[in-house]
Amino acid sequence: MYIPKHFEENDRKKLVEFMKEYNFATLVNTAKKRYWATHLPFLIFEEGDNIILRAHIAKANPQWTNFKKSEEVLVIFHQPHSYISPSLYENKVSVPTWNYIAVHAYGVPEILPSVEQRIDLLQETFKVFEAKYKLQWDTLPEDYKNDLLSGIVAFEIKVTNLEGKFKLSQNRTEEDRERIIAHLSANDEKVRYDIAKFMSEIKGAK
Repeated sequence: MYIPKHFEENDRKKLVEFMKEYNFATLVNTAKKRYWATHLPFLIFEEGDNIILRAHIAKANPQWTNFKKSEEVLVIFHQPHSYISPSLYENKVSVPTWNYIAVHAYGVPEILPSVEQRIDLLQETFKVFEAKYKLQWDTLPEDYKNDLLSGIVAFEIKVTNLEGKFKLSQNRTEEDRERIIAHLSANDEKVRYDIAKFMSEIKGAK
């Protein structure tokens, strides 16, 4: 990912928090001279010094069959984003741009082969996305659950490299940034409001 210095974010805590909040990500690897991409919800764990990503993929999806012990995959966490109009800048000799946040996580995927590991992963997923669903899950017929479990592949990725790009108008004047924040904060669209929130946090950290 191309990251100009003023947009680079290396704070591990901030990057992990972002991945947990915007955890529907894109898994990318290569196979047969082409790229494969699948969009998946990920669980993010910190175990000691390691950041671990866990997810499951449909067994019918051929992407997982191309996991290699010697080859990293890329997981892209992205959102929120917003168009930034040059009308918000004091200097009118300006062009439009786009503010956004993206975190790229690299690592070698490892299949979690046992049924118990798949069950554990699903139950962790329930906790993150809808804890009360566990009660409904427990009432489902066993043959139905077994069919579901046999149709997924669970895996984890130990992150070996983490890149963060927070493109939030850090290269503009303070006055320009204040106008952008005010404009985006007044918008009903969550992605724009969230960009304003992140811009305000950076401003407050200075």
